[in-house]
Amino acid sequence: METMKDYEKELEASFRKINEGDIIKGTVIDVNEEEVTLDLKYYAQGIIKAENLSNDPDFHVTEQIAVGDELEATVIRMDDGAGNIELSRKEANDVLAWDKLQELLEQEKTVKVKIKESVPSGVVAYLEGIRGFIPASQLAAGYVEDTEPYVGKEVEVRVITVDPEREKLVLSGKVVAREKEADERNHRISMLVPGSVLEGTVESLKPYGAFVDLGNGISGLVHISQICQRRIASPHEVLKEGQKVKVKILNTNDNKVSLSMRALEEEMVDTQPAEEVEQYVSGGEATTSLGALLSKFKFD
Repeated sequence: METMKDYEKELEASFRKINEGDIIKGTVIDVNEEEVTLDLKYYAQGIIKAENLSNDPDFHVTEQIAVGDELEATVIRMDDGAGNIELSRKEANDVLAWDKLQELLEQEKTVKVKIKESVPSGVVAYLEGIRGFIPASQLAAGYVEDTEPYVGKEVEVRVITVDPEREKLVLSGKVVAREKEADERNHRISMLVPGSVLEGTVESLKPYGAFVDLGNGISGLVHISQICQRRIASPHEVLKEGQKVKVKILNTNDNKVSLSMRALEEEMVDTQPAEEVEQYVSGGEATTSLGALLSKFKFD
C-alpha cells in the first residue's frame, strides 16, 4: 500500500530537472523487438530503441530484458517527437560498465559469458556489454590449440584486466577451471581412508622421497624415511620412475597424501621371508587400485 511518504517522493521526482547527458534509472513497463519503455517516475516515459540497448552483436531484446527490470540509461533527447524521453543504454553502459567490471575484478567474482568468435590467439566474449578477450592460454585449465569449438559455448570466467582508457578487458577461464579441478581432487582425497593399501606408479624421484601416481589425478609422497626399513641415502637406491609399487596411506592432512612402503614391510616381516617382503613391496600380487576404491563412493 502506497504511503503519503511514497507519494511525496514520487511528486518530488516528477518535478526534478532532467538534462541531456544525465544517466537515469527506470523500470521496464513494456518490451518489444523495436524498443523498451521505462517508467521514470516522471511526467514523461523513457524510450530506448533496440539499437541503443547493447553493444553485444548477439543481444536479443525480448530474451534479455523483461517487464519489471530496472535499467540505467543516458538521456539523448528530451522529446522524441511523441512526448517521450529518448534514452541510450549503450551510452550509459560505456560509463557504468567499467565500474562494474572493476568491481568484478576486485571481488574476484566468477561470471558466465558466451563465446562470440574465435580470433588469433584467443576468443571474444561480451561482459556488461563490453568486448572482452580471452587468450587461448586462459580459456581452459591447459592451453587450447583450437579455439573454434568454443564458439557459441558458455564458459565461467574471472576478470583479470580492466583498462577503460585503452578499452581493454581481459577475461580468464583458466583460474576457474583450475579451482574446480582442485576442489574435485580434494574431494577425492577426502574419500581416502588412512591405512588403506593401494597400487601406484612412481612418477618422480626427489632427494627427499618419491611421488607415486595413484590414478584419478591423485599422487602422494613416500618420504625417504618411509621407503624401506633400511637407511638409504637416495630413493634411487631402491626405486625407479615408472615402477609399480604398493603403498599404505598414512594420512591426508591439508589435502596432501602421505604414503608409506616401509609400513608394509614392517607388517609382513614377521610372517614372510625377507625376499618375499621385497617382492611384495615392489611388485607381487595386486592390491586395491584407487579407481576401485573411489568407485565405491558417489561423487556429485
